[in-house]
Amino acid sequence: MADKILIKNGTLVDPVKIESQVTDLLIENGRVAKIGMNLESAGAEIIDAKGWLVSPGLIDMHVHLREPGREDEETIANGTRTAALGGVTTVACMPNTQPPIDNRAGVSLILAKAQQEGAVNVFPIAAITKNMAGEELTEFGDLKAAGAVAVSDDGVVVMNSEVMRRALEYSIAFDLPVIQHAEDKILAGDGVMNEGYWSTLLGLRGIPSVAETSIVARDIMLAEMTEARYHVAHLSCQHSVELVRNAKHKKIKVTCEATPHHFTLTDEAVQSFDSNTKMNPPLRSEQDRKAVIAGLQDGTIDVIASDHAPHSQEEKEQEYDRAPFGIIGLQTLLPLTFTELVHKKVLSPEQALAKLTINPARILGIDRGYLTEGAVADITIIDPDKTFMVTKDWLHGFCKNTPFIGMQLHGQAVYTIVAGKIVMREGELLV
Repeated sequence: MADKILIKNGTLVDPVKIESQVTDLLIENGRVAKIGMNLESAGAEIIDAKGWLVSPGLIDMHVHLREPGREDEETIANGTRTAALGGVTTVACMPNTQPPIDNRAGVSLILAKAQQEGAVNVFPIAAITKNMAGEELTEFGDLKAAGAVAVSDDGVVVMNSEVMRRALEYSIAFDLPVIQHAEDKILAGDGVMNEGYWSTLLGLRGIPSVAETSIVARDIMLAEMTEARYHVAHLSCQHSVELVRNAKHKKIKVTCEATPHHFTLTDEAVQSFDSNTKMNPPLRSEQDRKAVIAGLQDGTIDVIASDHAPHSQEEKEQEYDRAPFGIIGLQTLLPLTFTELVHKKVLSPEQALAKLTINPARILGIDRGYLTEGAVADITIIDPDKTFMVTKDWLHGFCKNTPFIGMQLHGQAVYTIVAGKIVMREGELLV
């Protein structure tokens, strides 16, 4: 593979300025060497990107790599290759592994494994509390020094308000965002889907939307009091969107993300009793779905993230009540965003890609998400009009738990470049 890559005739997307232009881009020594028209470079590998978008590498800030502890479901090696196939050059992995990533050694393990086996960049998110038990804070300073970019007890909520307050206060000293899985576990109870018309009709226990919204409201007040950075994971409810919108108007340091499944599907999909429609937070109502889309459109929702959560076929083939929550999403992150938001004119390509690049980079404080001369050459080249069907054969990895099999999608990554090295070319892994 050439040390130099020259991308010709592509539409270069600038998610910082929310604009794009047709130009060339030269990569040398892992960085963007030059941007301009009619570039030439002897010995460079040429990529003709005419009609394609040349974007900063996609960043998925909510991924479950399952390692250590559940290597039967996912590994760092496999998960990062799946990311590369989806055009994702950077993942931030959640700490709810077995054992949880709640100390320096755990963070170091993730980074070492990623360095040895990973196909894309991996940034660990460490736990807020020890053993994710919600009682005693972890050592934020040690975790950041080891390489953690945020803290979260994702998968469970920090229910104790005093612990959450102290976490926010403690995070300020280390400039770490606190990411919350917003769900009051008492209100959620043993629910398995959104509480409403469809849960009543199907006879399944419901999770009311107020389980999410009540925690978002509490945490926004704590964020206002402490002046700390607070990020809401996988926002799914209309009233949660409204709370974040109002908080931003008040200049409270609140950011949030939404997933493709929450702006694509509703709880009506559960009538199939396919456990691949079971996720947490659950698929909500059509009113909630439209509110999430409105939040994406007006900038209330900063980030689109997959919440990639692999589960084995054996686990998912249980009764709906017993099957685990979660679906995979690394390969469908970009296509669903383009299908549901870009092609339907909800967002421009530049606006959509900002939520997949510069916005998560800024929240996590990582030097990625933009393309200027001298920047690290993490690049995703996208064919915005490529049409394909999601099939089990198309999906990479150990687990195929997604409700999108059989769905026709529009828009796909055709090249994934990490630090100047092509790791995926037109559906073929090169690592």
